[in-house]
Amino acid sequence: MISGIVVPRPIAWMTTQSPSGVVNLAPFSCFTFVSNSPLMVGVNIGRKGGREKDTARNIRALDQFVINIADWSMVEAVHASAVEYEAHESEVERLGITVTPSDTVTPPRLAMAPISLECRLHSITAYGDTGAEFFVGQVGRVHIADSLYRDGRIDTRALQPVCRIAGANYATLGEIRELKPVAQTPKGVIEPRS
Repeated sequence: MISGIVVPRPIAWMTTQSPSGVVNLAPFSCFTFVSNSPLMVGVNIGRKGGREKDTARNIRALDQFVINIADWSMVEAVHASAVEYEAHESEVERLGITVTPSDTVTPPRLAMAPISLECRLHSITAYGDTGAEFFVGQVGRVHIADSLYRDGRIDTRALQPVCRIAGANYATLGEIRELKPVAQTPKGVIEPRS
C-alpha cells in the first residue's frame, strides 16, 4: 500500500563491488537526499527471505557505492537489473551494460547514466521488523551530463528520470508547473556539539 502512496520515487540505480571484484547492479526506489552540506544521500535496502541483499553486503565490505540516475530511455534496463542473480554473477555483464571507472571509489559507474554520485558509507540505521536498513553515503564526486547542467541547476525536464510507483510500474515526472519563488531565510551551518 505505502509504495502506491509515497510516489513518485526516484530510482537509485546502484553499482557496488564485492571484495572479489564482482560488480553488482540493482535498482532501489526508496531513495532520497539527506544533507546538502556535506552532500549526503540515503537508500533503504531491505532483505529477501530474511537474507541481506548483495548490494548491502558489498557496501558493508568496501564502504563505497555509486548511485546512477537513469533517464526514461533506460527504464527496461533498470527493470531487468532487478532480477535476482547469484552473488557471483554480475548484472552489468549479464545485461551487457558498459561501466566506466569511478574517480574516488572502487565500484564503477554506468557509462550510459546521465548522472552518477560516487559515495562513501556514512552510516547504516535499521528500521522496522523486516531487517530493512537505511544506508547513508557522503557524495565525494558528482558526474553530470553537460546537456543537463544549466545555470548551476539540473534541467530535470531534460533528464526525465525514471520514477517508481507501486508494483512493476514506472513513470516519468509528467507535467512540471513552474511558480513564482517564495522568499526564504537562507540555510545556516550548525556548529558541531562538543
